[in-house]
Amino acid sequence: MRLCLCVFLGSIAAALSLPAPLCAEPGDEPFKLADTELEPVKWTDVAGWAADDHLAAFATYQTSCRPFRNVREPRGERPVYNALAEVCRRAAAVRPTDKDAARRFFEDNFRPVRITRLGEPQGFLTGYYEPIVEGSRFPNPEFHVPLYRRPPDLVAAGYKPGTDPFPNKGALIGRLNDKGEIVPYHDRAGIEGGALDGQKLEICWVRDPFEALAIQIQGSARVILEDGTALRLNYDSHNGYPYTAVGRALIERNLIPREEMSMQRIRDWMAANPDEAPKVRATNRSYIFFHVTGLSNEGEPAGAQGVPLVPGRSIAVDKIHVYGTPFFIEASLPIESAKPTTPFRRLMIAQDTGSAIVGPARADLYWGAGDDAARIAGRIRHPGRFVMLLPRELDMIEAGKHMPLPVAKPSIPEVEVKQEPSKSKHAAGKGENETRARKLRRQVGPARWRPGS
Repeated sequence: MRLCLCVFLGSIAAALSLPAPLCAEPGDEPFKLADTELEPVKWTDVAGWAADDHLAAFATYQTSCRPFRNVREPRGERPVYNALAEVCRRAAAVRPTDKDAARRFFEDNFRPVRITRLGEPQGFLTGYYEPIVEGSRFPNPEFHVPLYRRPPDLVAAGYKPGTDPFPNKGALIGRLNDKGEIVPYHDRAGIEGGALDGQKLEICWVRDPFEALAIQIQGSARVILEDGTALRLNYDSHNGYPYTAVGRALIERNLIPREEMSMQRIRDWMAANPDEAPKVRATNRSYIFFHVTGLSNEGEPAGAQGVPLVPGRSIAVDKIHVYGTPFFIEASLPIESAKPTTPFRRLMIAQDTGSAIVGPARADLYWGAGDDAARIAGRIRHPGRFVMLLPRELDMIEAGKHMPLPVAKPSIPEVEVKQEPSKSKHAAGKGENETRARKLRRQVGPARWRPGS
């Protein structure tokens, strides 16, 4: 039975003794999160909800609430942010002692809403981790690939030089020309070719270009120096170019089959093709710069929200979402083996973002540090179902007026890379790949709110 959206919105207002919101006429789109379909569901319809460890999720949620508690006044036209801040204030007053009590907190304060990109039945999941690699503060024959700090001539519109880390997307980043205009900075090919040599920007050196690329993709690292000291690095800024997955370039050039794609396969291919590898890396023109965090070898790196990440509970999401938003994710993932047979039914907290994380139902799952985390994270490229937890007092119509648009995926730059002859199964999938590529590049469409039934 189709429910009137007025009832859904009016029940929120009634619970808060607020005037009922105006009902949208049939065909109107009250919650305008672009290119997105939203469907309110019941808690009992969320597979695996009752079985999760909500106490662990609540601890992670409390960490995400810290930044909200420093804000005393509502932040203008940010209704989702302000509603989450109210829930965080209530969370500070409760101390659940078991999983059931923590679950009741989420059920009492949030409304579950299934979220997908318009026209797609599921979202998409990947994994990330903190690499642990060996390195040196000084270049030598073994460690000869640099990791750089932010260049002094790199600027971002609206940010003062030497300030906090630049956003990884959404800001104009480059260098100033003689007219004071921001123009493009050196891209990956230029930087790997020596564009920054002689400026003393090197923080340290690692063993090979793939390690440096992996650290840039993950956004943080522990570099173990010769004396055993752990140098903790975290994202600081990027050169202003959109991120393009090198795995995508390898697939589209028939260099690695889609079904075999993983970080380990990329590593193996680059090791076996040292002359062609720089050309493939150059398809990702984005380049990441770092700062030293001062963390010891213990503890987790901070995500974009500024709070420490929690393995198995933190996710990176598109910046259209507000940090601190809980998402329940249902999927079958390759955790225990390379096959996607492990049920994953877990409440996650949005604490990070990344330039590759684009779309309303898109998440990067954080797995921790080291080789085991790397193996799991590197295998995950799988569909998943997303349920977003929205504060019960949120006025959906008002919130929809102030949602940003998702950022379109960049196209892959054309570079000459030697291609492998197409095998029959690759040739058969060529049309499918082209269709998928066009789909990724499609323009942002309208939103649709689908009332529950």
